[in-house]
Amino acid sequence: MNRALDFASTVRHDGHGGLADDLATPAGLAEWAGLDAASEELWQEVVALRWAVRSLFARAAAAGERMDTPHLVPPDEALRLVNGAAARVPRVARLEWDGQPRVRYVDSATPGERLLADLATAVIEFLASEERAALRACPAPRCIRYFVKAHPQQQWCKPSCGNRARVSRHYRKRERER
Repeated sequence: MNRALDFASTVRHDGHGGLADDLATPAGLAEWAGLDAASEELWQEVVALRWAVRSLFARAAAAGERMDTPHLVPPDEALRLVNGAAARVPRVARLEWDGQPRVRYVDSATPGERLLADLATAVIEFLASEERAALRACPAPRCIRYFVKAHPQQQWCKPSCGNRARVSRHYRKRERER
């Protein structure tokens, strides 16, 4: 999966009317990101970045009103958060010459700063790419996932969402017939 989509997908419907959040705690963030530990401050910054990313995805996919809408931020604030996170880790190219010249990139960032910058950069690259045109918000009932439409017939993020949509449509039809 695309790193930007993977990040945005850390929140989803829990099947019981609420949201399931892989980043609900600093420990959840550390596990998801493969860090030894995550501070409260880093966790808050990553969660804020995630909602900014979901806001931009909602805008790009014309998602409309969904159950995560109350958590989304205005587009200008989302852009500020994403661009700010990407700029936190300035890289310097260094030429090394051990037999053959090669470039090595170095920075003085902490692992947390690097995580924020890497996630933001992945989102920027995805949203600025041609792949963005295939970004869709899953239309299945209660689903808040985004996906990249892989073929012309694809309507949902995964088969279970298609099944849920068909069952919901069947139930509504049966209710109207009564």
